Amino acid sequence: MEDKDYEIIQNRIGYEFKNLDLLQQAFVRRSYAQEEGGQDNEILEFIGDKVLDMSIVRMLAEEFGSFCSSKEGFDDENDYDEFCCEHSEGELTEIKSSLVEKKTLAKVIDEMDLAQFLIVGKGDYKNRVYQQESVKEDLFEAIVGAIALDCGWDWDKIISSVDYMLQPKERIESGENENYVELIQQWSLRKHGILPEIVTANAGYREVYPKTVPKDEIRAKPEKEVKRSGRVNDNEFRKNHFLCRLKLKGVKHVFIGTGKSRKEARKVACSEAYHYLDVNHLLTSIEDEVGRPSRADSINQLETLSRRGYFPLPEYSYSEGRTKDGNSSWSCVCSIEGFKRSFRSRSSSKKEAKKSAAYKMIKYVLQEYS
Repeated sequence: MEDKDYEIIQNRIGYEFKNLDLLQQAFVRRSYAQEEGGQDNEILEFIGDKVLDMSIVRMLAEEFGSFCSSKEGFDDENDYDEFCCEHSEGELTEIKSSLVEKKTLAKVIDEMDLAQFLIVGKGDYKNRVYQQESVKEDLFEAIVGAIALDCGWDWDKIISSVDYMLQPKERIESGENENYVELIQQWSLRKHGILPEIVTANAGYREVYPKTVPKDEIRAKPEKEVKRSGRVNDNEFRKNHFLCRLKLKGVKHVFIGTGKSRKEARKVACSEAYHYLDVNHLLTSIEDEVGRPSRADSINQLETLSRRGYFPLPEYSYSEGRTKDGNSSWSCVCSIEGFKRSFRSRSSSKKEAKKSAAYKMIKYVLQEYS
């Protein structure tokens, strides 16, 4: 590499190397090392793969998680000091997988236009391996591994560089990594207590995509619908693609997704179904999330809605007083950031005062969202 190449690469990845040999090694394929000698980028790729996973896990924990604790200590069974997160384990796994998958990392390398600096052997160059997604994925991971070694495992620098290159927050906010499969499954279970009917097979299978498509088998976005004529009959398309047929109970439309893998086809079909439900106001309502207001379960109902992103965690403030008879009396105020009203309840028990205040709040919240 020339000095100008080092400068360009470092500007694009947001990190300045102390050891430029490490940077160059990240771009050396095994085919070149076998021909010319020296070290290739495979060990750096191995290191970067693990470092990238840990970096994303830390980013997701900081972005969506926080420690939730009670202001009044821990003398109540409903008080807590726990790690809370806006997403479930499955949702976080899906987001992480989407951020580190081959397609995403290859896209980032393309956006930074770094494949042009790859150092490959004659055979690889002739076969244009530098255009393959897997090679670009390896390059991204090798760069991360080189950064980890160069900075002496300084996690602040590592995460800063990963964030600079991958821009995970922007990709998540753009909806690129929405887990539509899980969202559709949750919708079907909450609405009807059953999983959706999903059939996925090779693109040529008539069981998935019959020759004559019924009128009610449409996509949410007709302009993107896969036409059988001239495509499914093509042997190459049938060999390399899959079709997914998705049917939801209570919805007359059947949604069709296509992709180069069963997983991709299923994601497309579920994405189309989700957007259709959204456009037609058929998605799960807030009432579906928790059911009817329950005084006995009001504290948990509010927390459930908060963890699912409807509003911040409720806050409870207490004050102790005395009745005219000299007995202990507790006052609890329940408030939620973003809502104009807060609710107060009194009881001889701190726990009962909290339940009553939460019950008033959950009724108010459901009314506000209706």
